Amino acid sequence: MTNEKAALDVTILMPCLNEAESLPYSIRSAQSALEELKKHGLSGEILIADNGSTDSSREIAAGMGCRVVTCTNRGYGNAVICGVKAANGVYIIMGDADGSYDFLEAVPMALKLKEGYDLCVGSRFKGKIMPGAMPWKNRYIGNPLLTGLLNLFFGSGLSDAHCGLRAFTKGAFDYMSLQSPGMEFASEMVVKAAILKLRRTEVPVTLSPDKRNSPSHLKPWEDGKRHVKFLLIYGPLRLFFIPSLAMILFGCFIFTGLLLVPPHSFFRFGQLRFGDHWLILAGGIFSIGFQGCILGMIALLYRVLNESVPTSAFQRKLLWKVFSMQNIIFCGTAIILLALGIFGYIIREWRMVNFGELSKIREMVIATTLMVVGLQAFFGVLLAAVVAGELKQD
Repeated sequence: MTNEKAALDVTILMPCLNEAESLPYSIRSAQSALEELKKHGLSGEILIADNGSTDSSREIAAGMGCRVVTCTNRGYGNAVICGVKAANGVYIIMGDADGSYDFLEAVPMALKLKEGYDLCVGSRFKGKIMPGAMPWKNRYIGNPLLTGLLNLFFGSGLSDAHCGLRAFTKGAFDYMSLQSPGMEFASEMVVKAAILKLRRTEVPVTLSPDKRNSPSHLKPWEDGKRHVKFLLIYGPLRLFFIPSLAMILFGCFIFTGLLLVPPHSFFRFGQLRFGDHWLILAGGIFSIGFQGCILGMIALLYRVLNESVPTSAFQRKLLWKVFSMQNIIFCGTAIILLALGIFGYIIREWRMVNFGELSKIREMVIATTLMVVGLQAFFGVLLAAVVAGELKQD
């Protein structure tokens, strides 16, 4: 996927927000990269996407021969989108302006694009992370966890999905139709590349401590929450439905096993014995699993109705044919009627002993669980209707 109207081969793009201290280092690094790219027959430019700097970043960039564009909408993702729109290159190398990356290491990325790849992401974990370059919570918790979730849900095949140094073709960028305004933009790019089956690869890179004296623009907890929210929207099948169905099956297994044996006795499964105390766990897990399916239906609804999110024919069929609101209402009604039938049976048995002592704990737990999940179905449909209405208005 290439843009034949582009005037240059490569644009080195740097989003910038008050980077006067580190910008000269990054620009010199990018200039060295352009010289190296010339050896491979690739022409290029350096483009600074300024996101509202109040220091001398713009003047420094212009004075060092860079082209500068102003991005009025604040946010990392907005700055990149604005910069790509203004880029003249067929290939875009994107990197931070804080001096933490050496753009010479992006030269192999451009060559990967020349080979036919659509996206090449740097891997700090396959490369080097210099002392003091990454906080421990990002290095050992945040990045591995988010990358692991992304690979689990979407199979990106990358070891470092949030590296700030990456390269992509302008055609692929347009095809992905990226829209995230903030730091979750990095996840959106990798996720959509995986969903759309774009050719992607990675190369080792080095992360160094940034050259600024000011605090980083990255807000680990807030940015992490936005990343997770993004994954929830884009990965409802594996996140919600699979574990939820497993929980429902576990609850049904316990319920069925205990109903088939006399009261106060155990049922065996291999070496395991399950008694009445397992009813409490089974009821709770069954309810959580059913609620997870409802939430998955709402997330899938959001994804299908949101035009910016790519969906498959299977996902649309799953929503409209299986998890449709009509089917959920029918299922909820049937479950409530079954619960009422069991309650009726319990009351009848209670009357037969003149409302005295009764041993129907198993039936009571099952009926209560079914009544809860039946009502959850109706509340879920109401919430889905609100979500659908809001999206249609947008």
